[in-house]
Formats: sequence, C-alpha cells, structure tokens
Amino acid sequence: MTEKIYFTINQNKFAVTLEKNSATKALVELLKSGNITYIADDYGGFEKVGGLGHTLPRSDRQLTTQAGDVMLYLGNQIVMFYGSNSWSYTKLGKIEGYSTQQLRTLLAAGSGTVTVTISLD
Repeated sequence: MTEKIYFTINQNKFAVTLEKNSATKALVELLKSGNITYIADDYGGFEKVGGLGHTLPRSDRQLTTQAGDVMLYLGNQIVMFYGSNSWSYTKLGKIEGYSTQQLRTLLAAGSGTVTVTISLD
C-alpha cells in the first residue's frame, strides 16, 4: 500500500503520511482511478472540511486532533486540522514537517472555501 498521498490547495502540494486502515486502503484504491477534487471550507476556527464525494469504511473512535491531522468524518468528509478538536473520527493520516502557523497558511485557514485535489503523486 502507498504510504503517502498528496493534497494540493492553491498550487501548494503537500504529502500526507497515511495510517494503515481500511479507510486509507479504500482511498488509495479510488485514487488509482484518478485524482479526487473536492471543495473544503473552514469550520470552528480549527479545520478545513469538505465532502469527498465517496464513502469510505469507518473505524471511528473518540480522538483529540492536533494541527496536521487528516481525518475521515461520517465516512464521506475529509477534515484537515490547523487547530485541535475532540470528536469521533477515523484517522487517515498526518501532514508532516509544518509548524502550526505554516499549516494555517498551507490550508488557507480562515480564507473560506478552497478547492482540494488528492493524488497518489
């Protein structure tokens, strides 16, 4: 299985190191058919969230997130965190190598709607 996938927002491409679970396996299989593009928006002042357009297997558990975490919510929404929250999610992966401030910039925190593309490379 691929260990990393890539997200692109505003021409900024960054890697997400994947967890090993059924949701990430299903996501990688979807990506083998082509990139996935969706719209994400700010929520709660700590995350960007958007509908994936597909439903992935869930293994939700109560988690406290940190900046850089990428989660699956309700099986069909991708949540990228630039802050922290505690809720029931399936962890997809982690954006590595960025400070909280750099993540806020990378994820266009507070700027409203963005287009996100997920790819295998």
